[in-house]
Amino acid sequence: MEEIALEKGFFVSLFKNETDEIQQFSRDIDNKFIQFHFCLKGSSRFNFNNNNYSFDILDSRHMLLYNTLQKLPVNLDLRSKSWVISVFISIEKFHSLFSKEAAYIPFLSDENKTKKYYDDGQSTPQMAIVLNQILNFNVNSSIKTLYVKGKVYELLSLFFNTNEGADNEKCPFLIDEDYVQKIKLAKDIIIDRMAEPPSLQELADEVGLSLKKIKEGFKQIYGDTVFNFLFNYKMEEARRMLETNTFNVNEVGLKVGYSTSSHFIAAFKKKFAITPKKYIQSLNQES
Repeated sequence: MEEIALEKGFFVSLFKNETDEIQQFSRDIDNKFIQFHFCLKGSSRFNFNNNNYSFDILDSRHMLLYNTLQKLPVNLDLRSKSWVISVFISIEKFHSLFSKEAAYIPFLSDENKTKKYYDDGQSTPQMAIVLNQILNFNVNSSIKTLYVKGKVYELLSLFFNTNEGADNEKCPFLIDEDYVQKIKLAKDIIIDRMAEPPSLQELADEVGLSLKKIKEGFKQIYGDTVFNFLFNYKMEEARRMLETNTFNVNEVGLKVGYSTSSHFIAAFKKKFAITPKKYIQSLNQES
């Protein structure tokens, strides 16, 4: 087995058994990780709950596992002449692949904390090509991690591709494409107008969704209410502006939508547990 760390909260394990014996591998995995397992050749068995539950992953098939309620440590029986690739990605990192605002999102909301998901399916020929390239790569060691990372991204894009009749329910965090686009439009609107954002009803009318739908969709995709998301975004923008030393506290407050500096200071302190002035001072001390 070879494990390759791609980024924080993102790694891949390569399993290759060319012997005539079953090989066993164990790896503790935190419950904040989504697991993707791909069998390229042969077959293998994953065991869970002290071997009380197990299932096989067969040649040219894959499996997705996600459960925030309990850990799913890998206990793999790799059968003779079998190859398996496993991708482990934290939910935060995974969500960042679909949203550039992921850094501001408390994605594991109360609603998402109870989600669990299991799925298996047939790997496509395109996926099989990428999987073999990952397992049998022959590149300079200095670019090995970069090469594997690129191929894993390609693999995930193929896994979630929905352009050619793939199952839209494969990913538990993606929903109807038109619905997703409307929610993303709503997100863009409140960011563009963060100094004077529309009301929730005005926002719903503008993107063509009901009030209930926009609340549910925003929570599902971004893990928070519309205005909690906007608050987090505004505070991150304010922090970045303060770091540039281009604007004073009052100017930053106005740019993110606070008519009085006292309201902005209170909001900033609520988010970061420090006033804007003290935050600037701490930056100056570090430099």
